[in-house]
Amino acid sequence: MDPILLARLQFGLTIAFHYIYPPLSIGLGVILVAMESLYFKTRNPVYLQMTKFWVRVFGLTFALGVATGVVMEFQFGTNWATYSRFVGDVFGSVLAAEGIFAFFMESGFLAILLFGWDKVSPRMHLFSTAMVALGAHFSAIWIVVANSWMQTPAGFHIVEAALGRRAEVTDFWAVVFNPSMLVRLGHTIMGAWQAGAFLVLSVSAYYLLKRQHQEFAQASMKIGTAVAVLASLGSLFTGHVSALVVSRYQPAKLAALEGHYPASAPAGLYLFGIVDEAAERTGGLQIPGMLSFLVHGDPAKPVTGLQSFPREDRPPVAPVFQSYHAMLGIGMALLALAFFGAFFWWRGSLFETRWLLRIYVLAVLGPQAANQLGWFTAEVGRQPWIVYGIMRTADAASRTVSAEQILGSLVLFMLIYLLLFILFIYLLDQKIRHGPLADDLAVAYHPKGL
Repeated sequence: MDPILLARLQFGLTIAFHYIYPPLSIGLGVILVAMESLYFKTRNPVYLQMTKFWVRVFGLTFALGVATGVVMEFQFGTNWATYSRFVGDVFGSVLAAEGIFAFFMESGFLAILLFGWDKVSPRMHLFSTAMVALGAHFSAIWIVVANSWMQTPAGFHIVEAALGRRAEVTDFWAVVFNPSMLVRLGHTIMGAWQAGAFLVLSVSAYYLLKRQHQEFAQASMKIGTAVAVLASLGSLFTGHVSALVVSRYQPAKLAALEGHYPASAPAGLYLFGIVDEAAERTGGLQIPGMLSFLVHGDPAKPVTGLQSFPREDRPPVAPVFQSYHAMLGIGMALLALAFFGAFFWWRGSLFETRWLLRIYVLAVLGPQAANQLGWFTAEVGRQPWIVYGIMRTADAASRTVSAEQILGSLVLFMLIYLLLFILFIYLLDQKIRHGPLADDLAVAYHPKGL
Protein backbone atom coordinates (compact mmCIF):
# COMPACT_ATOMS: atom_id res chain seq x y z
CA MET A 1 0.00 0.00 0.00
CA ASP A 2 1.25 3.46 -0.90
CA PRO A 3 0.95 5.80 2.15
CA ILE A 4 1.00 8.91 -0.05
CA LEU A 5 -1.90 7.63 -2.15
CA LEU A 6 -3.83 6.68 0.98
CA ALA A 7 -3.16 10.09 2.56
CA ARG A 8 -4.38 11.83 -0.59
CA LEU A 9 -7.44 9.58 -0.70
CA GLN A 10 -8.27 10.30 2.94
CA PHE A 11 -7.91 14.04 2.53
CA GLY A 12 -9.87 14.02 -0.72
CA LEU A 13 -12.78 12.04 0.72
CA THR A 14 -13.01 14.07 3.92
CA ILE A 15 -12.86 17.33 1.95
CA ALA A 16 -15.47 16.11 -0.53
CA PHE A 17 -17.84 15.17 2.28
CA HIS A 18 -17.26 18.46 4.12
CA TYR A 19 -17.81 20.44 0.92
CA ILE A 20 -21.44 19.34 0.78
CA TYR A 21 -22.35 21.70 3.64
CA PRO A 22 -20.52 25.07 3.44
CA PRO A 23 -21.93 25.88 -0.03
CA LEU A 24 -25.43 25.23 1.29
CA SER A 25 -24.78 27.45 4.32
CA ILE A 26 -23.38 30.27 2.18
CA GLY A 27 -26.21 30.08 -0.37
CA LEU A 28 -28.96 29.77 2.24
CA GLY A 29 -27.43 32.67 4.18
CA VAL A 30 -27.95 35.00 1.23
CA ILE A 31 -31.49 33.73 0.71
CA LEU A 32 -32.33 34.17 4.40
CA VAL A 33 -31.22 37.80 4.23
CA ALA A 34 -33.48 38.31 1.19
CA MET A 35 -36.47 36.63 2.85
CA GLU A 36 -36.18 38.44 6.16
CA SER A 37 -35.56 41.76 4.41
CA LEU A 38 -38.80 41.29 2.49
CA TYR A 39 -40.62 40.63 5.75
CA PHE A 40 -39.00 43.67 7.36
CA LYS A 41 -40.17 45.80 4.43
CA THR A 42 -43.65 44.37 3.78
CA ARG A 43 -44.63 42.78 7.13
CA ASN A 44 -46.14 39.95 5.08
CA PRO A 45 -46.17 36.99 7.53
CA VAL A 46 -45.41 34.52 4.71
CA TYR A 47 -41.88 35.93 4.47
CA LEU A 48 -41.49 35.45 8.23
CA GLN A 49 -42.69 31.86 7.88
CA MET A 50 -40.21 31.30 5.05
CA THR A 51 -37.34 32.75 7.07
CA LYS A 52 -38.07 30.60 10.12
CA PHE A 53 -38.36 27.41 8.06
CA TRP A 54 -35.11 27.95 6.16
CA VAL A 55 -33.29 29.03 9.33
CA ARG A 56 -33.91 25.52 10.68
CA VAL A 57 -32.44 24.00 7.51
CA PHE A 58 -29.53 26.46 7.69
CA GLY A 59 -28.80 25.45 11.28
CA LEU A 60 -28.61 21.79 10.26
CA THR A 61 -26.19 22.41 7.38
CA PHE A 62 -24.09 24.79 9.49
CA ALA A 63 -23.71 22.20 12.26
CA LEU A 64 -22.60 19.47 9.85
CA GLY A 65 -20.20 21.86 8.15
CA VAL A 66 -18.46 22.70 11.43
CA ALA A 67 -18.32 19.08 12.58
CA THR A 68 -16.80 17.80 9.34
CA GLY A 69 -14.42 20.72 8.86
CA VAL A 70 -12.40 20.19 12.03
CA VAL A 71 -11.00 16.88 10.74
CA MET A 72 -9.20 18.48 7.81
CA GLU A 73 -6.91 20.61 9.94
CA PHE A 74 -5.80 17.61 12.01
CA GLN A 75 -4.76 15.82 8.82
CA PHE A 76 -2.23 18.55 8.09
CA GLY A 77 -0.33 17.58 11.23
CA THR A 78 -0.72 13.81 10.90
CA ASN A 79 -0.53 12.81 7.23
CA TRP A 80 1.10 15.96 5.81
CA ALA A 81 3.68 17.04 8.40
CA THR A 82 6.34 17.99 5.81
CA TYR A 83 3.84 20.15 3.97
CA SER A 84 2.64 21.71 7.24
CA ARG A 85 6.17 22.74 8.16
CA PHE A 86 6.69 24.23 4.71
CA VAL A 87 3.47 26.30 4.61
CA GLY A 88 2.99 26.87 8.35
CA ASP A 89 3.83 30.57 8.20
CA VAL A 90 1.45 31.15 5.28
CA PHE A 91 -1.45 29.00 6.45
CA GLY A 92 -1.07 30.05 10.08
CA SER A 93 -1.68 33.70 9.22
CA VAL A 94 -4.53 32.92 6.83
CA LEU A 95 -6.38 30.53 9.13
CA ALA A 96 -5.91 32.92 12.05
CA ALA A 97 -7.58 35.60 9.94
CA GLU A 98 -10.45 33.18 9.26
CA GLY A 99 -10.91 32.68 12.99
CA ILE A 100 -10.91 36.41 13.72
CA PHE A 101 -12.98 37.67 10.80
CA ALA A 102 -15.31 34.73 10.16
CA PHE A 103 -15.80 32.39 13.11
CA PHE A 104 -16.10 35.16 15.71
CA MET A 105 -18.69 36.96 13.58
CA GLU A 106 -20.70 33.82 12.87
CA SER A 107 -20.63 32.51 16.43
CA GLY A 108 -21.44 35.93 17.87
CA PHE A 109 -24.67 36.29 15.89
CA LEU A 110 -25.69 32.67 15.23
CA ALA A 111 -27.46 32.28 18.58
CA ILE A 112 -29.55 35.39 17.88
CA LEU A 113 -30.43 34.06 14.43
CA LEU A 114 -31.51 30.67 15.74
CA PHE A 115 -32.99 31.49 19.16
CA GLY A 116 -33.47 35.24 19.37
CA TRP A 117 -36.85 35.61 17.68
CA ASP A 118 -38.65 36.54 20.91
CA LYS A 119 -35.71 38.36 22.48
CA VAL A 120 -34.67 41.04 20.01
CA SER A 121 -36.36 43.51 17.67
CA PRO A 122 -36.95 42.82 13.95
CA ARG A 123 -34.13 45.20 13.04
CA MET A 124 -31.64 43.48 15.33
CA HIS A 125 -32.64 40.02 14.13
CA LEU A 126 -32.26 41.04 10.49
CA PHE A 127 -28.85 42.49 11.31
CA SER A 128 -27.87 39.20 12.97
CA THR A 129 -29.01 37.24 9.93
CA ALA A 130 -26.90 39.47 7.69
CA MET A 131 -23.86 39.09 9.94
CA VAL A 132 -24.12 35.29 9.96
CA ALA A 133 -24.39 35.28 6.15
CA LEU A 134 -21.45 37.67 5.90
CA GLY A 135 -19.42 35.51 8.29
CA ALA A 136 -20.05 32.45 6.13
CA HIS A 137 -18.76 34.39 3.11
CA PHE A 138 -15.71 35.58 5.08
CA SER A 139 -14.93 32.00 5.97
CA ALA A 140 -15.03 31.11 2.27
CA ILE A 141 -12.69 34.02 1.53
CA TRP A 142 -9.91 32.79 3.79
CA ILE A 143 -10.22 29.15 2.75
CA VAL A 144 -10.06 30.19 -0.91
CA VAL A 145 -7.04 32.39 -0.12
CA ALA A 146 -5.21 29.36 1.31
CA ASN A 147 -6.16 27.09 -1.56
CA SER A 148 -5.46 29.69 -4.23
CA TRP A 149 -2.02 30.30 -2.76
CA MET A 150 -1.30 26.62 -3.43
CA GLN A 151 -2.33 27.19 -7.05
CA THR A 152 -0.56 30.53 -7.63
CA PRO A 153 1.84 31.15 -4.72
CA ALA A 154 2.89 34.77 -4.08
CA GLY A 155 4.13 37.07 -1.29
CA PHE A 156 6.74 34.74 0.21
CA HIS A 157 10.30 33.58 0.06
CA ILE A 158 11.87 30.24 0.96
CA VAL A 159 14.21 29.98 3.92
CA GLU A 160 16.26 27.07 5.18
CA ALA A 161 15.29 25.94 8.69
CA ALA A 162 16.47 23.18 10.99
CA LEU A 163 13.72 20.82 9.81
CA GLY A 164 13.96 21.74 6.14
CA ARG A 165 12.75 24.42 3.76
CA ARG A 166 9.99 26.76 4.86
CA ALA A 167 7.86 29.34 3.02
CA GLU A 168 8.01 32.62 4.94
CA VAL A 169 5.51 35.42 4.32
CA THR A 170 7.11 38.61 3.01
CA ASP A 171 3.89 40.40 1.99
CA PHE A 172 0.66 39.28 3.67
CA TRP A 173 -1.56 41.12 1.21
CA ALA A 174 0.28 39.59 -1.73
CA VAL A 175 -0.51 36.21 -0.18
CA VAL A 176 -4.17 37.19 0.18
CA PHE A 177 -4.52 38.67 -3.30
CA ASN A 178 -2.47 36.06 -5.11
CA PRO A 179 -3.14 35.96 -8.87
CA SER A 180 -5.98 33.42 -8.81
CA MET A 181 -7.68 34.35 -5.54
CA LEU A 182 -10.36 36.84 -6.57
CA VAL A 183 -11.71 34.95 -9.56
CA ARG A 184 -11.63 31.60 -7.73
CA LEU A 185 -13.46 33.22 -4.83
CA GLY A 186 -16.10 34.58 -7.17
CA HIS A 187 -16.57 31.18 -8.81
CA THR A 188 -16.78 29.44 -5.44
CA ILE A 189 -19.36 31.91 -4.12
CA MET A 190 -21.49 31.60 -7.24
CA GLY A 191 -21.43 27.81 -6.88
CA ALA A 192 -22.53 28.16 -3.26
CA TRP A 193 -25.37 30.49 -4.20
CA GLN A 194 -26.47 27.95 -6.80
CA ALA A 195 -26.46 25.20 -4.15
CA GLY A 196 -28.68 27.26 -1.84
CA ALA A 197 -31.00 28.42 -4.64
CA PHE A 198 -31.60 24.96 -6.07
CA LEU A 199 -32.25 23.52 -2.60
CA VAL A 200 -34.98 26.15 -2.17
CA LEU A 201 -36.31 25.41 -5.67
CA SER A 202 -36.30 21.67 -5.00
CA VAL A 203 -38.28 21.87 -1.76
CA SER A 204 -40.68 24.48 -3.17
CA ALA A 205 -41.31 22.36 -6.27
CA TYR A 206 -41.96 19.32 -4.06
CA TYR A 207 -44.63 21.22 -2.11
CA LEU A 208 -46.24 22.51 -5.30
CA LEU A 209 -46.39 19.03 -6.80
CA LYS A 210 -47.94 17.75 -3.57
CA ARG A 211 -50.24 20.80 -3.44
CA GLN A 212 -49.03 21.61 0.05
CA HIS A 213 -48.07 24.97 1.57
CA GLN A 214 -48.92 26.67 -1.72
CA GLU A 215 -48.37 30.31 -0.76
CA PHE A 216 -45.15 29.48 1.06
CA ALA A 217 -43.82 27.42 -1.87
CA GLN A 218 -44.67 30.02 -4.49
CA ALA A 219 -42.97 32.83 -2.60
CA SER A 220 -39.90 30.66 -1.89
CA MET A 221 -39.68 29.61 -5.53
CA LYS A 222 -39.64 33.22 -6.74
CA ILE A 223 -36.68 34.04 -4.52
CA GLY A 224 -34.94 30.79 -5.41
CA THR A 225 -35.40 31.45 -9.12
CA ALA A 226 -33.99 34.97 -8.89
CA VAL A 227 -30.90 33.79 -7.00
CA ALA A 228 -30.47 30.80 -9.35
CA VAL A 229 -30.44 33.05 -12.44
CA LEU A 230 -27.97 35.47 -10.86
CA ALA A 231 -25.69 32.71 -9.58
CA SER A 232 -25.77 30.70 -12.82
CA LEU A 233 -24.80 33.72 -14.90
CA GLY A 234 -22.13 34.64 -12.36
CA SER A 235 -20.77 31.10 -12.41
CA LEU A 236 -20.51 31.18 -16.21
CA PHE A 237 -18.64 34.50 -16.19
CA THR A 238 -16.28 33.66 -13.31
CA GLY A 239 -15.60 30.24 -14.80
CA HIS A 240 -14.46 31.85 -18.06
CA VAL A 241 -12.21 34.34 -16.27
CA SER A 242 -10.82 31.54 -14.10
CA ALA A 243 -9.84 29.62 -17.22
CA LEU A 244 -7.99 32.70 -18.48
CA VAL A 245 -6.05 32.86 -15.20
CA VAL A 246 -5.25 29.14 -15.49
CA SER A 247 -3.97 29.67 -19.04
CA ARG A 248 -1.52 32.27 -17.76
CA TYR A 249 -0.28 30.70 -14.54
CA GLN A 250 -0.95 26.95 -14.96
CA PRO A 251 -0.68 26.16 -18.70
CA ALA A 252 -0.23 22.42 -18.08
CA LYS A 253 -3.57 22.35 -16.25
CA LEU A 254 -5.31 24.22 -19.08
CA ALA A 255 -3.90 21.74 -21.60
CA ALA A 256 -5.18 18.86 -19.47
CA LEU A 257 -8.65 20.43 -19.21
CA GLU A 258 -9.01 20.16 -22.99
CA GLY A 259 -6.72 17.20 -23.62
CA HIS A 260 -4.52 19.42 -25.80
CA TYR A 261 -1.25 17.61 -26.56
CA PRO A 262 0.57 19.46 -29.41
CA ALA A 263 3.34 21.62 -27.95
CA SER A 264 2.19 24.75 -29.77
CA ALA A 265 -0.89 24.64 -31.97
CA PRO A 266 -4.37 26.16 -32.17
CA ALA A 267 -6.72 24.36 -29.78
CA GLY A 268 -10.37 23.46 -30.07
CA LEU A 269 -12.99 23.23 -27.37
CA TYR A 270 -14.25 19.71 -26.76
CA LEU A 271 -17.91 19.10 -26.07
CA PHE A 272 -17.03 15.55 -25.07
CA GLY A 273 -14.26 13.12 -25.82
CA ILE A 274 -11.89 10.37 -24.70
CA VAL A 275 -8.25 10.90 -23.81
CA ASP A 276 -5.60 8.33 -24.72
CA GLU A 277 -2.68 9.30 -22.49
CA ALA A 278 -0.39 6.55 -23.80
CA ALA A 279 -0.81 7.67 -27.40
CA GLU A 280 -0.99 11.36 -26.40
CA ARG A 281 -4.14 12.14 -28.31
CA THR A 282 -7.76 13.08 -27.62
CA GLY A 283 -10.73 12.07 -29.73
CA GLY A 284 -14.24 13.47 -29.61
CA LEU A 285 -16.52 16.23 -30.75
CA GLN A 286 -14.94 19.67 -30.59
CA ILE A 287 -15.38 23.21 -31.87
CA PRO A 288 -12.15 23.88 -33.82
CA GLY A 289 -10.14 26.87 -32.64
CA MET A 290 -12.59 27.78 -29.88
CA LEU A 291 -10.13 27.36 -26.97
CA SER A 292 -7.63 29.57 -28.81
CA PHE A 293 -10.38 32.13 -29.35
CA LEU A 294 -11.49 32.10 -25.72
CA VAL A 295 -7.92 32.41 -24.43
CA HIS A 296 -6.37 34.72 -27.02
CA GLY A 297 -9.31 36.17 -28.97
CA ASP A 298 -7.88 34.54 -32.12
CA PRO A 299 -8.90 30.99 -33.23
CA ALA A 300 -5.61 30.59 -35.12
CA LYS A 301 -3.31 31.47 -32.22
CA PRO A 302 -1.45 28.52 -30.64
CA VAL A 303 -2.09 27.26 -27.12
CA THR A 304 0.67 25.59 -25.10
CA GLY A 305 0.07 21.84 -25.08
CA LEU A 306 1.04 18.96 -22.82
CA GLN A 307 3.99 17.95 -24.99
CA SER A 308 5.68 21.17 -23.87
CA PHE A 309 6.04 19.66 -20.39
CA PRO A 310 7.97 16.61 -19.18
CA ARG A 311 5.71 13.67 -18.42
CA GLU A 312 6.56 13.90 -14.72
CA ASP A 313 5.23 17.47 -14.66
CA ARG A 314 1.88 16.72 -16.29
CA PRO A 315 -1.36 16.20 -14.34
CA PRO A 316 -3.43 13.03 -14.85
CA VAL A 317 -5.06 14.12 -18.11
CA ALA A 318 -8.02 11.74 -18.53
CA PRO A 319 -9.67 12.27 -15.10
CA VAL A 320 -9.11 16.03 -15.27
CA PHE A 321 -10.56 16.20 -18.79
CA GLN A 322 -13.66 14.17 -17.88
CA SER A 323 -14.37 15.91 -14.57
CA TYR A 324 -13.96 19.33 -16.18
CA HIS A 325 -16.37 18.57 -19.01
CA ALA A 326 -18.88 16.96 -16.67
CA MET A 327 -18.78 20.12 -14.54
CA LEU A 328 -19.33 22.27 -17.63
CA GLY A 329 -22.26 20.14 -18.77
CA ILE A 330 -23.96 20.31 -15.38
CA GLY A 331 -23.31 24.06 -15.17
CA MET A 332 -24.94 24.71 -18.53
CA ALA A 333 -27.91 22.52 -17.57
CA LEU A 334 -28.37 24.51 -14.34
CA LEU A 335 -28.20 27.76 -16.30
CA ALA A 336 -30.90 26.48 -18.65
CA LEU A 337 -33.10 25.39 -15.73
CA ALA A 338 -32.73 28.78 -14.09
CA PHE A 339 -33.76 30.59 -17.25
CA PHE A 340 -36.66 28.20 -17.86
CA GLY A 341 -37.88 29.10 -14.39
CA ALA A 342 -37.52 32.83 -15.05
CA PHE A 343 -39.30 32.49 -18.41
CA PHE A 344 -42.30 30.61 -17.00
CA TRP A 345 -42.41 32.99 -14.03
CA TRP A 346 -42.60 35.90 -16.48
CA ARG A 347 -45.41 34.12 -18.33
CA GLY A 348 -47.24 33.49 -15.05
CA SER A 349 -47.25 29.69 -15.40
CA LEU A 350 -44.22 28.63 -13.37
CA PHE A 351 -46.22 27.04 -10.56
CA GLU A 352 -48.34 24.97 -12.97
CA THR A 353 -45.50 23.73 -15.22
CA ARG A 354 -45.30 20.31 -13.63
CA TRP A 355 -42.57 18.84 -15.86
CA LEU A 356 -40.24 21.65 -14.78
CA LEU A 357 -41.23 21.24 -11.13
CA ARG A 358 -40.35 17.54 -11.31
CA ILE A 359 -36.92 18.39 -12.70
CA TYR A 360 -36.44 21.01 -9.97
CA VAL A 361 -37.04 18.40 -7.27
CA LEU A 362 -33.99 16.45 -8.50
CA ALA A 363 -31.96 19.48 -9.60
CA VAL A 364 -30.79 20.02 -6.02
CA LEU A 365 -28.10 17.44 -6.83
CA GLY A 366 -26.76 19.48 -9.76
CA PRO A 367 -24.85 22.21 -7.88
CA GLN A 368 -23.46 19.64 -5.46
CA ALA A 369 -22.13 17.53 -8.32
CA ALA A 370 -20.74 20.57 -10.14
CA ASN A 371 -19.02 21.87 -6.98
CA GLN A 372 -17.42 18.50 -6.30
CA LEU A 373 -16.28 18.08 -9.90
CA GLY A 374 -14.91 21.62 -9.97
CA TRP A 375 -12.90 21.00 -6.81
CA PHE A 376 -11.62 17.69 -8.19
CA THR A 377 -10.61 19.38 -11.45
CA ALA A 378 -8.73 22.17 -9.68
CA GLU A 379 -6.88 19.89 -7.25
CA VAL A 380 -6.03 16.97 -9.54
CA GLY A 381 -5.21 19.42 -12.32
CA ARG A 382 -2.55 20.97 -10.05
CA GLN A 383 -0.69 17.67 -9.72
CA PRO A 384 2.09 16.65 -9.39
CA TRP A 385 2.46 19.83 -7.30
CA ILE A 386 0.96 20.46 -3.87
CA VAL A 387 2.27 24.05 -4.09
CA TYR A 388 2.39 24.76 -7.80
CA GLY A 389 5.93 24.81 -9.13
CA ILE A 390 7.41 24.83 -5.61
CA MET A 391 6.69 21.57 -3.79
CA ARG A 392 5.63 18.20 -5.15
CA THR A 393 2.85 16.22 -3.51
CA ALA A 394 5.16 13.21 -3.19
CA ASP A 395 7.53 15.29 -1.04
CA ALA A 396 4.85 16.70 1.27
CA ALA A 397 3.60 13.68 3.19
CA SER A 398 4.60 12.61 6.70
CA ARG A 399 7.48 10.15 6.85
CA THR A 400 6.56 8.46 10.13
CA VAL A 401 2.90 7.57 9.51
CA SER A 402 2.51 4.10 8.06
CA ALA A 403 0.10 3.03 5.33
CA GLU A 404 -1.69 0.75 7.80
CA GLN A 405 -2.33 3.65 10.18
CA ILE A 406 -3.71 5.83 7.40
CA LEU A 407 -5.90 3.01 6.09
CA GLY A 408 -7.31 2.35 9.55
CA SER A 409 -8.19 6.00 10.14
CA LEU A 410 -9.59 6.24 6.59
CA VAL A 411 -12.00 3.38 7.22
CA LEU A 412 -13.09 4.85 10.56
CA PHE A 413 -13.61 8.30 9.04
CA MET A 414 -15.71 6.90 6.24
CA LEU A 415 -17.91 4.96 8.66
CA ILE A 416 -18.44 8.03 10.84
CA TYR A 417 -19.09 10.25 7.83
CA LEU A 418 -21.55 7.74 6.41
CA LEU A 419 -23.47 7.80 9.68
CA LEU A 420 -23.39 11.61 9.72
CA PHE A 421 -24.68 11.74 6.15
CA ILE A 422 -27.52 9.33 6.94
CA LEU A 423 -28.39 11.46 9.96
CA PHE A 424 -28.29 14.64 7.85
CA ILE A 425 -30.57 13.18 5.17
CA TYR A 426 -32.97 11.86 7.82
CA LEU A 427 -33.21 15.19 9.66
CA LEU A 428 -33.49 17.20 6.45
CA ASP A 429 -36.23 14.86 5.22
CA GLN A 430 -38.10 15.26 8.51
CA LYS A 431 -37.93 19.05 8.31
CA ILE A 432 -39.18 19.04 4.72
CA ARG A 433 -42.00 16.61 5.46
CA HIS A 434 -43.14 18.66 8.45
CA GLY A 435 -42.94 21.80 6.35
CA PRO A 436 -43.37 25.32 7.67
CA LEU A 437 -45.07 25.41 11.06
CA ALA A 438 -48.31 27.27 11.70
CA ASP A 439 -46.63 29.08 14.59
CA ASP A 440 -44.09 30.50 12.15
CA LEU A 441 -46.77 32.89 10.87
CA ALA A 442 -46.96 34.55 14.27
CA VAL A 443 -44.87 37.65 14.80
CA ALA A 444 -42.34 36.37 17.30
CA TYR A 445 -40.02 39.35 17.78
CA HIS A 446 -39.76 40.82 21.23
CA PRO A 447 -41.74 44.08 21.17
CA LYS A 448 -39.12 45.81 23.30
CA GLY A 449 -36.12 43.95 21.92
CA LEU A 450 -32.83 45.59 21.09
